[in-house]
Amino acid sequence: MFTFQLLHASDFEAAIPALQDAPRFSAVLNALRNQDNNGDGTPDYTNTLTLSSGDNYIPGVWSSASNSIYGSAGRADIKILNELGIQVSTLGNHEFDFGTSVLKNIFTPDPTLNYEGLNFPYLSANLDFSPEANLSGFVTADGQEASTIPGKIAKSTIITVNGEKIGIVGGTTPILKSISSTGNVGVSPADFDENDPNDLQALANILQASVDQLLQTNPDLDKVILATHMQQLSIEQALAPYMRNVDIIVGGGSNTRLLDSNDRLRADDTKQGDYPIFTTGADGNPIAIVNTDGNYKYVGRLVIDFDDNGVIIPSSYNPIISGAYATDDQGVADLGGTPDPEIVAITQALQTQINALESQTFGVTNFYLNGNRAGTGVDGVRNQETNLGNLTADANLEIAQDYDPTVTISIKNGGGIRNSIGQIIVPSNADPIRLPPAANTLTGKPEGGVSQLDIGNALSFNNGLTLLTLNAAQLLQILEHGVADSTNDQASSQGRFPQISGVSFSFDLTRVNGDRIISAAIKDENGNMIDVLARNGELVGDPNRIFRIVTLGFLADGGDSYPFNTFDPQQTNRINLNQPEEAPRTGVATFSPDGSEQDALAEYLARNYATSSTAYHQDDVPRTLDTRIQNLAFRSDAVFNSNAQVGIFNIEQLSRTGYVRDISIDPVFLNNISLTRLFDETYYLSEYPDVQTAVSNGQYSSGYEHYINLGLNEGRNPSTLYNESYYLTSNPDVANAVATGIFSTGFQHYVTFGQLERRDPSELFDELDYLMNNPDVVSSIAVDEFQSGFEHYLRYGLDENRLPLLSLYNEDYYLTFNPDVENAVAAGSFIDGFDHYLRFGQGEKRNPSSLFNENQYLTTYPDVANAITAGFFQSGFQHYILAGRAEERLTLV
Repeated sequence: MFTFQLLHASDFEAAIPALQDAPRFSAVLNALRNQDNNGDGTPDYTNTLTLSSGDNYIPGVWSSASNSIYGSAGRADIKILNELGIQVSTLGNHEFDFGTSVLKNIFTPDPTLNYEGLNFPYLSANLDFSPEANLSGFVTADGQEASTIPGKIAKSTIITVNGEKIGIVGGTTPILKSISSTGNVGVSPADFDENDPNDLQALANILQASVDQLLQTNPDLDKVILATHMQQLSIEQALAPYMRNVDIIVGGGSNTRLLDSNDRLRADDTKQGDYPIFTTGADGNPIAIVNTDGNYKYVGRLVIDFDDNGVIIPSSYNPIISGAYATDDQGVADLGGTPDPEIVAITQALQTQINALESQTFGVTNFYLNGNRAGTGVDGVRNQETNLGNLTADANLEIAQDYDPTVTISIKNGGGIRNSIGQIIVPSNADPIRLPPAANTLTGKPEGGVSQLDIGNALSFNNGLTLLTLNAAQLLQILEHGVADSTNDQASSQGRFPQISGVSFSFDLTRVNGDRIISAAIKDENGNMIDVLARNGELVGDPNRIFRIVTLGFLADGGDSYPFNTFDPQQTNRINLNQPEEAPRTGVATFSPDGSEQDALAEYLARNYATSSTAYHQDDVPRTLDTRIQNLAFRSDAVFNSNAQVGIFNIEQLSRTGYVRDISIDPVFLNNISLTRLFDETYYLSEYPDVQTAVSNGQYSSGYEHYINLGLNEGRNPSTLYNESYYLTSNPDVANAVATGIFSTGFQHYVTFGQLERRDPSELFDELDYLMNNPDVVSSIAVDEFQSGFEHYLRYGLDENRLPLLSLYNEDYYLTFNPDVENAVAAGSFIDGFDHYLRFGQGEKRNPSSLFNENQYLTTYPDVANAITAGFFQSGFQHYILAGRAEERLTLV
């Protein structure tokens, strides 16, 4: 029997937190190596191997500091790994981010800059370096002893541990070319699809060939580790059943936190799977799969016994000894570790270089800006909408519009956001608290200030911005690609997952890839609908109508497998906004080239959120409250809702509530369409702040007065039931007639002709569906009681529980679910159900319709509950009508 200790990590990807985490990582690692629980003066586990499964560095402020001190990005990271005693590493995708010339620098010692080069070899069995001049010279024969080939590249190596040979084979993600800058390096298998068993078999065959060769040339070898960097732990798990004579698989690239029953999480982290994952290979022998989170946050430790045939014994695993060891202060203290002084010196030198970047602040935020990969559960930029994702997408859109005002949409990948902006505080015996960035008195950075350092740390790749023209079908294809392969499994995340501006969509992950987008709409900066892209999972309108978008140059080139580069270049009319490093720089921010995403965010913050009085004020919310990217596993579809969110509460209803001062509502009918039934006062004021200001200043007694006198002829929307932009977009003949002056607005056409022609007034009301579902209305129209289904709906259907259910107070609903009220109305105690609701029902927390849940509203928004207790509102419903709609609060969770 052979007892073996594997110390492992991956995805070191140093950023600002690593200034503290790297020294602590060294303390934990060395404490585990030297652990002597029996006090005999000898480490408990002398048969030890230490490896990395790739992504040892990444672009960002850390790599910039490394370049200043050691002459190249990545060199500071390698010096730390050398000092940690890493014996072998897999090549990950981020090793290629700077291109092959910088990767060459990693392999090349430079004594003049105190860079000794690599003390270990890099491995990958499925990469071909022979066509790449920058790297081909470092390739050496496979299967050599690792200590004899530092600074070389091979498919495999051997590390002899106290006389026992351990074979290691490396493997790199086959999608490498789509996510990094590989130059002429060949990658196999090509066009890899993890969901295709044939592709998995092809990858397994390549890796197995290296395993087999290693065993054939070393007859005394019976222990093999497969160190892979597949980006998704699910791929490592899928590979295992194909492999023979492999004992341990070390994953990389997924940052998956595997923990056993005895492991402790760092603050704000959650468990994402069991450590280790025991499975079975193609030979019927057990395989242990291990993985830890990256960024120097955990040391992985697997202590396992091998039998005399070189097969691991799963029952020998002891969770008290093995697992993921947190590298926070408590983790160091628990083990009595001491940081390596050489690593402390390296990080201090980097800290000095980096501190200068804190001196310039471009904006202020009142909230923690979430750039987590997947922090607390599926909580990060690779799984859902976040406030930092929104902020940087908005920034790209505004800067792009400086160049081209026709740009309406911004799309970027969540994987391009590398870190959050803010701090996490862990009070004693309490849950972690996310806070905005702390003040830095040494540099003058204010509380909540967003500095050059924060921006560079969050957007470390600093991709350039690119303008493209897409047709509607292509735009929907891009959005579908963004959520393809995503799952609701918290251990899975996709770098391609989009962060967006100017568009909102909902998606259903139970559907097949390419058919997951349910609703999609183009929206302006105020959330007003400009165009409908998809409804009920289908493309809407002319598939060839065009949109100008801004994206990242990386994605435009096909990064993360986005298909932008497959579209006709004549149509896309690509314009790259990023300027060369040496070009003159404009604006407030000059630390990064114009047209780069770092520059865009800095300029956007300076324009819009420069001081504490104008600070960014959007908290990050759970998926149940996301509005731009709506995961239907966690919330209902509200893409087509305006800023006022849902439904209609018309002015006739509002005038009865007593919620506002008396409003004069002279009935106005336009071809039998009642404007008092159509007009929604609080919606109108929330949609049009200029009208709200005019009413507040006394220029108009109400929004209704403004609408009748001006808004009607200006083409403003009276409620969610009529949308001028939608009507004109859906009816080009009407748009032409308005443009030539035949009609003043689309609404004038609708009430005069459109309703008779069975045209839809908005995306929320389908005339033909209404008639099909209500044959009694068809009969009434036939005898001229109504001109259209819409007329009937306004007069009666809204309150009769007929589809679409859009009335925030629905009489039939209220009476049906409150039979005591129905009896009281029948007995003459109340005029109607609405009378009861206003006098008693809202105070009793009864729901006014299927669209509003009083208890959920108060639970979701405790500030509203407190305001009711303090006497400011009678109910959550009153708050929603008067304030919550404008604040974009949800009526249902």
